[in-house]
Amino acid sequence: MTRAEVSARSRRRTLTARQSDLLNRLEQLFLAEGFATFTLDDLAARMRCSKSTLYALAPSKEQLSVLVVSHFFKKATARIEARVADVEDVRARIGEYLSAAGDELRPAGREFIGDIAAFPPARAVYELNARAAAARIHSLIADGVKQGAFRDVHATLVAEMVGLTIEHIHLGVIAKRTGLSDAEAFQALSEFLLAALAPTA
Repeated sequence: MTRAEVSARSRRRTLTARQSDLLNRLEQLFLAEGFATFTLDDLAARMRCSKSTLYALAPSKEQLSVLVVSHFFKKATARIEARVADVEDVRARIGEYLSAAGDELRPAGREFIGDIAAFPPARAVYELNARAAAARIHSLIADGVKQGAFRDVHATLVAEMVGLTIEHIHLGVIAKRTGLSDAEAFQALSEFLLAALAPTA
């Protein structure tokens, strides 16, 4: 069995309460400090556990990093969807979706985002989630057009444009070029998008 197969198998199994707690603590550490510079020895010391405990989660530091990144995005997606679940007005739903996305990314430090960008397996997880966000926005726009709340636009194109902007917010490009915080950028994106989608008089 290859390492990749072992990793996939380990991710499919149910984690113990201790492993879930460890994964959550690793997530908080990675969000605050990134993950590229850590060795397994470093992580074991910071988590006050043995290396074998870490190996029980994933067979290498690289695969552990991917597991933690995946864990972060899975939890973030679930919380975002929970926030928009009961919002009936489609305009408010898009605004809440973008606001929730900004809130979820706020704890992610630049080191964490930079490490994701520089590590292809973690970047693949990020890109998968970015595509899912674009698809979700596409569905929200399509619903709004169908209800008459939005003017008839090319929903796929608009969603892709929004998705690219979200990606640039995540990667720190918008902050570097505009000086806006991530939360401010998401608020501006929401306002721009809703104004652009408003039905023409």
